[in-house]
Amino acid sequence: MKLYIIWALAVLFLGDSVLRTFRSNFNFGILVIYGITAMLWIYALFHDPIDAFCAVGVGRVLRNLFFCGVGLFCALLAFVAVSGYSNQPQGDEQAVIVLGAALRGERLSDVLRRRLDAALAYWQQHPETLIVTTGGQGNGEALPEGQAMRDYLVAQGVPEEQILVDDTSTSTEENLRNARALLEQAGLSADVPVAVVTNAFHCYRAGCYARQTGFSQVRTLPAGISPISVMPCYFREVFAVLYYWVFKSSLTGWMHPFVGILSLI
Repeated sequence: MKLYIIWALAVLFLGDSVLRTFRSNFNFGILVIYGITAMLWIYALFHDPIDAFCAVGVGRVLRNLFFCGVGLFCALLAFVAVSGYSNQPQGDEQAVIVLGAALRGERLSDVLRRRLDAALAYWQQHPETLIVTTGGQGNGEALPEGQAMRDYLVAQGVPEEQILVDDTSTSTEENLRNARALLEQAGLSADVPVAVVTNAFHCYRAGCYARQTGFSQVRTLPAGISPISVMPCYFREVFAVLYYWVFKSSLTGWMHPFVGILSLI
């Protein structure tokens, strides 16, 4: 029975991996899916010698370590899923900061559009709130993310004068630092309540970085993601949370040179 389940998962993950190769931009979450696919196929094809090796000695120790790692990974997945909804806005926020995400040329990615739609829904209920759009211009992007985000919100009816634009940042930390500077220029100190808008899986780290930046009353407004993005986004975020707990910043640590390339941070 166990082997049937392994084969079924191996086939499902292989099909998923092939589809993602043609439909998704490469990032660390996709790399994790490829790794899981490879492990499933290796075990499905060579289960007998693997089981024999893992039954005694060093192999048994490695097997136990592996399952401990799987347990930790699952626990962190649960933490990421729950924490995304644990600190939502209370309605008194004076500013909404929308974190940037990828463009496809000039077109908003689904992840970014969902963030903007969440911010728009909040603004429609609280039309006096300032909105800050954040994000510079990355590879494959025809204009800065912050500018494209502003244009989208204006087209949806938000007055241009209520939108502050950061168009130079390259990470979540820079998004928030630049947003703080823009808000202070507009007369809002870091002590006023603010809501940071991002996708639910990203809310925990976004809130942590916002507090590090100096915002003292931070809430996070979770936006959804499409079903096809759930696995890579949540898998990637597990490692990003671990990275944050160790290094506290995307500007330090051994993974820093890969920030942007693998979309880890």
